[in-house]
Order: sequence, then C-alpha cells, then structure tokens
Amino acid sequence: MTDVPTTAEPGGLAGHLDGFVRAVREAGIPVGISQAVDAAEILTVVDLLEREQLRHGLAAVLLQRAAQRPTYDVLFDLWWPLTDRPRPAVDGDGADGDTADGDADGEPGESTLDVPGGDDVDLAALMRERLAQLLLEGDEEALRRFAREAVEMLGRGQPSPSGQSFFSYRVLRALSPDTLVAQLLAGLLAEGDRGGLAEQVARQTIRERLTALRSAIESEVRRRTAAEKGRDKVAKNAVRPLADQVDFLRAQSGDLAELRRAVAPLARRLAVRLSARRRLGREGRLDFRKTVRASLGTGGVPVVTHHRPRTVHKPELVVLCDVSGSVAGFSHFTLMLTQALREHFTGVRAFAFVDSTDEVTRFFRPGADVVDAVQRIGREADVVGFDGHSDYGTAFEVFADRWASAVGPKTSLLVLGDGRTNYRQPGLPVLADLVRRSRSAHWLNPEPRRLWGSGDSAAHRYGEVIDMVECRNAAQLAEFVTTL
Repeated sequence: MTDVPTTAEPGGLAGHLDGFVRAVREAGIPVGISQAVDAAEILTVVDLLEREQLRHGLAAVLLQRAAQRPTYDVLFDLWWPLTDRPRPAVDGDGADGDTADGDADGEPGESTLDVPGGDDVDLAALMRERLAQLLLEGDEEALRRFAREAVEMLGRGQPSPSGQSFFSYRVLRALSPDTLVAQLLAGLLAEGDRGGLAEQVARQTIRERLTALRSAIESEVRRRTAAEKGRDKVAKNAVRPLADQVDFLRAQSGDLAELRRAVAPLARRLAVRLSARRRLGREGRLDFRKTVRASLGTGGVPVVTHHRPRTVHKPELVVLCDVSGSVAGFSHFTLMLTQALREHFTGVRAFAFVDSTDEVTRFFRPGADVVDAVQRIGREADVVGFDGHSDYGTAFEVFADRWASAVGPKTSLLVLGDGRTNYRQPGLPVLADLVRRSRSAHWLNPEPRRLWGSGDSAAHRYGEVIDMVECRNAAQLAEFVTTL
C-alpha cells in the first residue's frame, strides 16, 4: 500500500506530485512541463494503492535513460512510502513477538543486542530464522515487510536531541544475512546438484535476494529519517549524482563504465564540430567552367551552379593531457576521451605530461583498455623529468622542441588539465605560439571557474591566450560540444 495524500491535506495529491517532480528535477533528471502533465495523467489511470504500478507508471513518463532509474527509485521511496505497519511476527508461526517499539526491557531507543542473554539476542535469532525462510520462499513483498520490522526492532541508535535515529548497518550486523548462504544453498538445491549449473543459478538467486533485502532495509531507514527530518534534506544526502554530473576529479571506479558510455557519443559530436572542412558546407568549391557551360542553355544566366566533389577528410587532433596526481580522476576521463576521439579523426596524437612531456599515442590502439593504458603510461611514459610535480611551462617547452611539426593549420589542439603550475613558469609564450599555429585550440579545465587564479593556478592567465572552458563533468562536456 502506498502513502497517498488526501485532498484534505495542504496541496493534496497534486501538490504532492509537484513536490516529487521538483525533487526529480533537482536531482539532475530533466523533466519538462509536458512530462509533468503526463505524470499527472498517470495518477488518473493507475491504482494508487498499487505502489509498484505507480512507480513504473511515473518512471515511464519522467525518465529518458536507464541510468536515471536508481536515482528515481530512491526519490520515489521517499515520496511514496508504504504505510501499513503490521505487528512483528518473528517466530515463523504468526505468534506475537515483542512490542513494535522493541524496547520492552531497556531504555527507549537502546539496544541490548550485544549483551549476552538479553531479550534482543533471542529476538535477533528468531528474526534471523524468519529471514532464512523468506529468502528461500523469495516473496518480495514479504521480504519488504520483514525489512520494515527489522529496522523498527533492530535498527535503533542512541537517541539524540534531533530525534530518534535508525541505521541499516545495525540491522545487517544483527541479522548477518551473508552467513546464511550455505543454509540457503542446501534449501534450494537437491541432492547431486552441487558444483553444476544448478548451483550457479542458485547462488545468483541468493545474491539477488540478499541485494533486495539490503535495498529494502536502506529504503526503510531513509523513510524513517525523512519522517523525522524532512524529505528534502534526506533526498539531498541520499541521492547519488548521475553519471554525467559526477566530478571528474572525484570519479570512482564504479563511475568509469557509465562515463565511457557518455563519452563515446560526445567524442563523435566533437569530431564533427572540429572538422577542418566543415566550413565548406555540403558542396565543394564552385566549378566555374561547368557552370558557364551549363548557362549557355539558359541564355548565359547561371541558373544552375556546379561544384567540384568534396572529399571528406577527418580532422587532425593533438591532445595534451595533464596526468599528475592532483588530477588523477580527470586523467582517466581525458584518456577515455582520447581513445574515443581516435575513431573519428584521421590523425590523433596524444601527449601526456607532468613536469615533462612524452607521446602516448602508442598506448591507444583500437580496442585498448583505458585502465591498462593509464597503468602503462605510469610505467613506461617519460612524463617525469625532475620531481614529479606539475610544471606546465617545462612540459610545453619540451613538446614544442620535440614535436613542433605536430601542430599545423589543419590541426585542432585540445589541452586538458587544471592549470596549477606549483608556482613555476607557466610557459605562456610557448602556448600562445602553439595556439597561433593551430586551426583551433581549446583547454578543458576540471576545476570550478571560481578557483581559477587562486593559489598556484594560472588558469586565468592561460585563458588570455586560449579558450579556457570549465569541464568538471560529462554534462559540461556536452554543453561545450553543443556550443562549440
């Protein structure tokens, strides 16, 4: 059953839906007016008491990508929580358990799970037996109800002036669901099925049900916290940023796979924007002789013009990447972008630098893994010349001395780094010469614009000789590509 606001409440159902749509939008999921109208229409065609039906109906009109679903589910659970509260029955036979508060033998809000012989120790054991039975049965609704009871009875923390707190780790510690795997395997497998495909299927089933349990417990903890402290506050802390909004400097390994999927289409669009022959339009140069000859049939008036066939050439690109420790997360992104761009440029040359520069194009052959490329650059590339601290001036000078011919009138130059020089010479004259010789030049900086020029940052000075663009996440990269 879903917590459905009544029309007697301030704002009623329409106001509740509006708050939910605003929360989805604030989480980074684009929701237009037409989608909001469609969401209101969904409320008239689904059974509001069927929570999953409502969840999927609103998702169908509010979401555009599968990657947005985890964020949406967290917000849905906060705005449309379950309301039924059955009394706990933990002995498996429907007998009454402890009181719903779970505090019969202790101070309110306290737990005696760690006290040998305490009543809560027996309670945890009984609930653990009940959990094993539910995991074997695989009833998702019953598992969600059990999660609610478990949070109520086992998840209380110490009371504080701000109110009662609940913690998912306390519930999981008391139940220890991961230690039930052997028991669950014995219940799911028949004699002689060990070691074969049946066991693999059973293990996967157990993993999925344990994941569903953890998700249900975390959802219930969020619901209770939201009731105590407000949905808006909990939503800001509970919702993870979408992949295209994760700062490159803070990206973790789990974000890299989604970033790869986001970078590939952006690289294709960037290649089109930087194309050296794009300014010629669809047709090639005017063929004067054919045009004059054709005009003889129209009294010398060139009604139809003829053009030479235009040969489509992929543009050339030179990428200069800062791979120092201060931009380690950004380095993964820049190398992913470099790998993706190689598919759309006739000549991509990649150069990495810290306090010296080396060409790393050889590490980005077709099909190469970005993680492996990063490791090889660290082992094999000559990017450290002195102390391993960023030195943009020296890096630019080494590049200009050794690969001066890499940048020419048909080349687009792309610099990726934070512009922090460790108070060393920034090498502005060398960079200005490279920009002058290139067809186009852009610098993508992963730091917020407000930090440019602070401390050892020379970004504001570099911005005087090259187009400096704030690029902290994939969304800003998309904006840069669109406005290029």
